[in-house]
Amino acid sequence: MRGLLAGAALLPLALSACTMGPDYHLPETSVAAAPGAARPFSAAEDGVAINAPLPDKWWQLYNDPRLDALVEQALAANADLRVADANLRRAAAVVKQAEAGKLLQTTTSGGIDLSRASATGYSLPGILGYDAGVSASLPLDLSGKIRRGIEAARADEEVAKAARDDVRVTVAAAMARAYAGVCAANFSLATNRRVVELQRQTVDVTRRLQHGGRGTAFDVTRAQAAVEQSAAALPAFEAQRQANLFLIATLLGKVPADYPADVADCAAIPRLSTPLPVGDGAALIRRRPDIRAAERLMAADTALVGVAMADLYPQVSLGGSLGIGGAFKDFGGGDSIGFSLGPLISWSFPNRPVVKAKIEAANAQVDADLASFDAAVLGALRETETALNAYARNREETDALTRARDSAAKATEQAGKLFRFGRSDFLSLLDTQRSLASAEATLASSQVQLINDQIDIFLALGGGWQ
Repeated sequence: MRGLLAGAALLPLALSACTMGPDYHLPETSVAAAPGAARPFSAAEDGVAINAPLPDKWWQLYNDPRLDALVEQALAANADLRVADANLRRAAAVVKQAEAGKLLQTTTSGGIDLSRASATGYSLPGILGYDAGVSASLPLDLSGKIRRGIEAARADEEVAKAARDDVRVTVAAAMARAYAGVCAANFSLATNRRVVELQRQTVDVTRRLQHGGRGTAFDVTRAQAAVEQSAAALPAFEAQRQANLFLIATLLGKVPADYPADVADCAAIPRLSTPLPVGDGAALIRRRPDIRAAERLMAADTALVGVAMADLYPQVSLGGSLGIGGAFKDFGGGDSIGFSLGPLISWSFPNRPVVKAKIEAANAQVDADLASFDAAVLGALRETETALNAYARNREETDALTRARDSAAKATEQAGKLFRFGRSDFLSLLDTQRSLASAEATLASSQVQLINDQIDIFLALGGGWQ
């Protein structure tokens, strides 16, 4: 037994230069380490995007000062960001707590008591006594348990930072989308009002022709019905505008009714004048907050493997204590003072199966973290490629719809002239106007979708933080 205890005391000295557990590095088997993950996006090959660094403040690419101001205000006042900032402060406090574990630890104690032991012969009430003491211990951390704990806490803090950045990305994209939604609703309102005005002009012409004997009441009724049908679409755009204004207010940390009044009149959809700068897969993996969070979580859990492994070995600290106590009547006597100094050893040797099970669980958690990290990388690459492809196809669709709208506008102008000169019937004019109304509405919807596609791309790229 004496030999076993001696071995237990000497074993920590052999571990003095060791830190238990694996040192973290990104596994070579991870998806992020594969060459294919770092290559440029396919959309960069057809001119839709360019392999250029994504600006931190991507919304400034729209050259819209009002949008810039809204995003900056949201990033300063958003309620979800306040939660993320608080979580980050809490993680920083945990790091400080872990770092304090390697410092000198002290405790003090003291008390006064009145006691009378049995069969002492002392009369009541007894003997008034006291005790006071101070103790200190300095952990040697020979197995690196504290160092690994600090390493895990710091990685967890970086996870919290990445989570905060992820909220910034989401808030910036939500504000840009809401602002674009207000502008798009006003744009669609203006487009549909132009169509309604054109149809009302047709009603006026039809009435004049009826009074001149060249038209019928039926023609006037049909023309008026077309006006009412087009006008019926206007309230939906107004509701869309208000919904986005309310969203802007809440993103700014305000009640919905306190939306910025100057935003309500935005009439032009934000547009990019240059191809989208999207970088490549390698830049995406470094930038996306959710990927960074997954990677840092894997680092934290790798450090916790070392924490679990350290419990296989004794934990050693240098300790000392000084105390004074006894009866008040003997206060100050030499027998009332005591002290101790020496190494303190704790070891859960009988519980090794429990510790080994914890190590097994910690290693399994790291394997799960790697799978989650790979899934985050694959998901980010897929989201970006999908968003870029959707944007490219919608650009083609918008170009085609623009040509269709121009043709419908020209046909409507020609039909109006033919009708006024009696060379075409009223039904042909009405059909061309209906076609123009449909083409205008479809084109406006496609243009709105383009800005949403762009924001989807920026969201997938994970930009919006520094």
